[in-house]
Amino acid sequence: MSETTHQQKARKAVYPGSFDPITNGHVDIIKRGMKVFDSLLIAVLENPKKKPLFSSEERVSMIQELFADQKNTEIKAFHGLLVEFAKNNDAKVVIRGLRAISDFENEFQMALMNMKLDPEIETFFMMPNLSYSFLSSKLVKEIFMLGGCLKDLVPKQVEHRLRIKFKNKHPSLNL
Repeated sequence: MSETTHQQKARKAVYPGSFDPITNGHVDIIKRGMKVFDSLLIAVLENPKKKPLFSSEERVSMIQELFADQKNTEIKAFHGLLVEFAKNNDAKVVIRGLRAISDFENEFQMALMNMKLDPEIETFFMMPNLSYSFLSSKLVKEIFMLGGCLKDLVPKQVEHRLRIKFKNKHPSLNL
């Protein structure tokens, strides 16, 4: 295949999320997405309606640490419309994870709205590995705050950052 043909077929996807914090479910989708697409832009959402535990800079840093050896990934924070972010970063595909049927209605609605806003952007739905189908960042934070075990739920680096963050925010907790 000539270089020109390969460049024309190169596919860049964007995987958006709050990643507060990134879980093994997210990591699973990212690793599998890297096998499907030539490059993957992990887009860390700055949502003014949410009060994240980690700043967008901390979330970007965590993800960069996890995927430092991957040449076909890029991690950026963003706010505003996802389709504009995708277009500004030359991505034609948005990856969305579907954990359960309850996710489908909201994700379907967002995919249709994104299609309305920019018909050139496609949504690519991926199911996580079965062992992560119940997992969410919110659940991870709750389990951690209540002293539960995070083994197999988040990467070790993320658990370490959770310990530091919660010790600083809640010094009375025995972590």
